[in-house]
Amino acid sequence: MENKIYFDNGSTSFPKAPGVSQAVAGLLEDGAFNINRGSYEEAYEVADKVLDTREMLAALFHAEHSRQVVFTPGITYSLNYFIKGFLKSGDHVLVSGMEHNAVMRPLRQMEERGVAYTVVHTDEEGNVLPEDVEREVKHNTRAVIMLHASNVCGTIVPIRDIGDVCKRHHLYLAVDTAQSAGTIEVDMQQMNIDFLAFTGHKGLLGPQGIGGFLISEELDQNMIPFIAGGTGSQSDLLEMPGCLPDKYESGTMNLPGIIGLHAALAYIEKEGIQKIHKKKMELTACFLEQVKQLPGVKIAGKQGIENRVAVVSLDFPGQDNAVVAFRLEQKYGIMTRVGLHCAPMAHKSLHTYPQGTVRFAFSADNKIEEIESCISAFRELISI
Repeated sequence: MENKIYFDNGSTSFPKAPGVSQAVAGLLEDGAFNINRGSYEEAYEVADKVLDTREMLAALFHAEHSRQVVFTPGITYSLNYFIKGFLKSGDHVLVSGMEHNAVMRPLRQMEERGVAYTVVHTDEEGNVLPEDVEREVKHNTRAVIMLHASNVCGTIVPIRDIGDVCKRHHLYLAVDTAQSAGTIEVDMQQMNIDFLAFTGHKGLLGPQGIGGFLISEELDQNMIPFIAGGTGSQSDLLEMPGCLPDKYESGTMNLPGIIGLHAALAYIEKEGIQKIHKKKMELTACFLEQVKQLPGVKIAGKQGIENRVAVVSLDFPGQDNAVVAFRLEQKYGIMTRVGLHCAPMAHKSLHTYPQGTVRFAFSADNKIEEIESCISAFRELISI
């Protein structure tokens, strides 16, 4: 990474929070003993750390109890748990025009099983209005599934207001927090969220391969486990345990990932989400203001920093975006992501389909000098 500039934090954060790698290595070196299996002190110590991680996540997202925190390999798995464990033939759900394929692909699979969905109107800035959500509610609508912040253009969706709509119509609200968890405040109770899917390796600054979901007690009563198997609890039953979180946690857990996430959460708790977000938005503001002054570069979505996270997509009309991204990395050492970002519907809403965009996602570890270097690179590329 020497002399490289990393602007791909929308895919995964780098560097990770201080202490993450040491925590993962420490577990592997000192004993990654399986919890709920080993009946000895060392396994109980690991179990205590896992429980502590649940409690930290419950506090972060304002859940009522840590048992509502379920660990999975990542947010895609979590969303599949909801879509395939809750929806049934004849059900209807609402989604935004900004959704990631982690929502849309399982929904398309469920469409073949009799589940219908409606895409709520989404404007070219990525905005979704609560009144448009309410307008699309049908007699058989069971849930609203929406991301909290766009992974393409950074627009924040008004989840609290949409949660109010869901409450009025007795709908469940499932939220994808891939780009918001650890970046902006997410309050499960105030926002009326029934299912909150999270990933550990982006804004939460933890390792890849660990994520999960938080589920309301009411929704849990209406959802079946998508995956079944051994949990180390109630082993006399051939049915899955009915208690949380065991009901959804079959098989061996990613303990190194959970322990790494624990270290990351401790860092975020110490630093404070608001402080981290403020630094990211200062960088984003600097980037946007300078990009606006450049000819031959188009900002997809919002032009300013209001109601957004630190994710910016650029289109280079007249040039191949993939070539631009390649040159940024090869000549200037600037690492980005290019293409459709697993969100073709979002690009259609933003009018950047099919060419996609070059995406820049900043972390609190980036520096203003790196933004300036990137702008200088743009000026040279535009003149080619």
